[in-house]
Amino acid sequence: MDFSLSTEEREVRDWVRTFVRKEIQPLEQEVLRRERDHRPGLTADELKALQLKAKESGFWGVQTPEEYGGMGLGAVMTALLEVELGRSFVPFRFGGAADNILFQANEEQRQRYLLPTIAGDRKSCFAITEPGAGSDARNIKARAHRDGTDWVINGEKTFITGGNEADFAMVFAVTDEGVTCFLADRAQGWRSEPIDTMGEWGPAALVFEDVRVPQENVLGEVGRGFDLAMAWIGRGRYVLPARALGACERLVGMAIEHANNRVTFGEPIANRQAIQWMLADSAVEIEALRWLVLHASWVVDQGADSRHWQSIAKLYGGVKANEIVDRVLQVHGGMGYTRELPVERWYRELRLLRIYEGTDEIQRRTIARNLLKGHAGVSGTLG
Repeated sequence: MDFSLSTEEREVRDWVRTFVRKEIQPLEQEVLRRERDHRPGLTADELKALQLKAKESGFWGVQTPEEYGGMGLGAVMTALLEVELGRSFVPFRFGGAADNILFQANEEQRQRYLLPTIAGDRKSCFAITEPGAGSDARNIKARAHRDGTDWVINGEKTFITGGNEADFAMVFAVTDEGVTCFLADRAQGWRSEPIDTMGEWGPAALVFEDVRVPQENVLGEVGRGFDLAMAWIGRGRYVLPARALGACERLVGMAIEHANNRVTFGEPIANRQAIQWMLADSAVEIEALRWLVLHASWVVDQGADSRHWQSIAKLYGGVKANEIVDRVLQVHGGMGYTRELPVERWYRELRLLRIYEGTDEIQRRTIARNLLKGHAGVSGTLG
């Protein structure tokens, strides 16, 4: 049953569900084979071809404003679409998107960076994390100093998503006026080094050694970069647990099918109470996560401060997704541990949720501070 979705909204969601089933899920076995050969899941050309196929049906720039050729969807609909995309581990994303803070660019920067990024002609990365500054973003050490009309950047960034493919970075560095965001082209001299991880996520370390960028490449105001960083970080933490929700639905569906078909001691393991309880607990947690994601995204759509609710959804989603995939692997037994099935792949992928874009500990810190300072309560926001 759908809760307060219009006919048009259901059609949008159902189109994505069909697209995932027909275009993305059939690629899973090939993606698994490539991983065993240490190759990327999708090549840039393959991803672009899928994106263009979706574009033919109007799916381009899901959250990009309509004035830039996007769909301009709100947070709730975006969350619902991410749930559908989460049903596969193939690393697909819709084209036509740009980082939210790029929309703060001036007109000249829009022509050079924003519009080409939306069109898919340029690729960006968000570079704030450093070896000694992860969740503590205020502790960044990369520095930029003025030299005439230019800025010279020195420092290192780490675990940068998309850093290996990006041709420009939104890099944050300390200046005399405070943290400042610069649009730094790769051609201006920074380099990237891949970081090997246990899953598909392939982050990079970025090295800046006397990288010179002109004054016109400052994004926003000098010394006000931290505000941009927080706007980027808080842009949509509900998206991660939404993807996890889709993965959990698919995984539990696999576990149910296996439990009904796997026979031991003369009967299906679905008849064993131990298996039944694992499935029941997972179903309850999936429904709880669904409402946490929808609630957090709804608060975003209301224009209210959603950080508390997004932190709750992300914390719960990361923890429970890991518990659920662990149960699903247990239900599958030895086969779940092999690479013949995608369960072990999801096992590795979902582990990242408890670290990526704010660790569990940071989410708990945020939630607790909001409660203790009276910024949020335990009575909810409905009513």
